[in-house]
This record gives sequence, C-alpha cells and structure tokens, in this order.
Amino acid sequence: MENALQALEQLGEWPERYLLWLKSRHGDFSATVRAYATDLWQFLQFLEQRHVSPVNPCAIQEEHVEAFVADRFRQGTDKRSLARKLAALRSYFHYLLHEKVISEDPASAIHNPRQNKKEASIPNVDEMFVLLDQPRSTDPASLRDLALAELLYGSGLRISEALALNIQDLGDLRVLKVLGKGRRERLVPVSDISRQRLQDWLNVRRSLAQPQEQAVFVGIRGKRLNRREACRITQALAQNAQLTHALSPHALRHAFATHLLEAGMDLRSVQELLGHQRLTTTQHYTHVSLKELISVYDSAHPRENEKSPGNPGLGKQA
Repeated sequence: MENALQALEQLGEWPERYLLWLKSRHGDFSATVRAYATDLWQFLQFLEQRHVSPVNPCAIQEEHVEAFVADRFRQGTDKRSLARKLAALRSYFHYLLHEKVISEDPASAIHNPRQNKKEASIPNVDEMFVLLDQPRSTDPASLRDLALAELLYGSGLRISEALALNIQDLGDLRVLKVLGKGRRERLVPVSDISRQRLQDWLNVRRSLAQPQEQAVFVGIRGKRLNRREACRITQALAQNAQLTHALSPHALRHAFATHLLEAGMDLRSVQELLGHQRLTTTQHYTHVSLKELISVYDSAHPRENEKSPGNPGLGKQA
C-alpha cells in the first residue's frame, strides 16, 4: 500500500529509518516491505488513538502490543495475518534494539495465535496438464497467461520472483537467475515446454508492453504485471480448465514441489530448487551441484518429460 509507505515516513525519525533499512534488505518494491510497512503503520496509528506517541519508541509497552493484536482480532483479522503483524512489529523492535534506541523488546513475550491446520488444496498432475495444455491462442494476453503459469509450475518460482524478471534476465540457457527472499540469488531450471511458452509470449510482448518497460510479464496497461493481476490470471486458467478449486500462484509453486517429490526427487533437491533459506545450515554437509539438479529435474518433473518439437532458445526482446 503506497499510502502506508508514505505515511510511515511521516511518523518520526525511527519509523522512517526502519523503512529505509527494510528496503535495503528486501528491495524497494518487495511484498515484505509493503506488508510490514502497512502493519507498522496500523500499529503506530493505533498508539496515536490511545495517546501514546508513535515518535517515541521508548513509550511502547507490551500491553500496547497486546491491545493492538486484540483490537485487530475483534475487527476480524485472521490468525495468519495476525501472526504476520506480530512478525512486522518484532522486526521493528529488533531494529530498534540493534540501534540501541530501546533496551527491551515489548513483543518478546507475546506468542503467535495458534493456526488452524488444514491441507493445502493443489491440483494433481492430471489437472495441471489440463490447465497448461489449454488450446493455443494468438491473443497476447492468453499467451502471457500460459507462459506465466508454466513458469510458476515448471520452475517453482515465487510469484514475486516471476514478476520481478526483466528481459535481460532471459538468455538461451536452461536456467534462470532469480532474486528471492532476502535478496538471495539462485539458479532454477526451465523446462523445454516452459521455454517454448515464454518464446511464444515474447514474440507478441511488444503489442502490450510500453516501449521502455523491461519487465518480462506486463499487464494491460503495458507496465509490470502486479500480484493482483497474477492471481486473477491463475484463477481464470483454473476456471477455464474446470478445476473444482480456486488456484493461486502459490498453489502452482506448491504443486511443483509436491509433484517432484511424488515422482521420486529427494527432499534436499526440491528444497534447493525452491530456494528455502533453512537449507544454508545443511550446505556444509550436503552439496547439490547445478548439474545434478538439472539431471534430477529432467527425470522427475512431469512437464519436462513432455518434450515439445522444435525448441528455439529465448531471444532477448524489448
């Protein structure tokens, strides 16, 4: 929310400094920055309404954090969102501790609300083939939609990683370099079918993209596609494929991991492909080379076994 980003900068020296620090870690336009800025802005507004100065971090007490969480819960905020808001506040307080602005974290004793356990609803392999093998169209938006969905499922990208891709990131190689959470880079394989779908989209991309726009995926106004538009795209694809459940971009990433595991790929390799941060502690003991990753990917991913005839490399198009 742009309004929250701008408003946060007006709520005193430390919120503004924290926002700059957060951007330096996650990037100016990352989902984390926007979400945490919104959550912190809501909390500081809550303090103002209760006559607690948001410009004085030392005035914030544990009871204020508890009251904020209780207030958001009464307003209908779900448990997952409450947990994220607490994470945002802890991030802010940890920054203030590091800067020696406060001596104690007022959120340290507050636990996240217990989450309701439920199984994620993801398409099975057959449903994914129905969804991705929809009749070809010459409509640029349709070609874009299938290229995006194929990339999310074929390479397991986060939606933020896919939307952040620029034309110069694409070459004629079998891998893409993506910038993940915490601005960590990783290499991910691209299936032959995904490369073909990307090429089909790039061939018509000029008809939608503004002249100076460098994003691979653009919306109807010719600028970089946003998350809301991407969600509408996957939902429409699921509806066209007559799937019985809604489909989010993250569900495609989840399906990518699940189907590889079901096909016999080891968990370590799947986690490496997903770019999960927790793997860094195991890299001292187990190392999966890029060559090994591509080899197991080629043998395990359902879409990689459906080779497309004639597979030209991706050209760099503006």
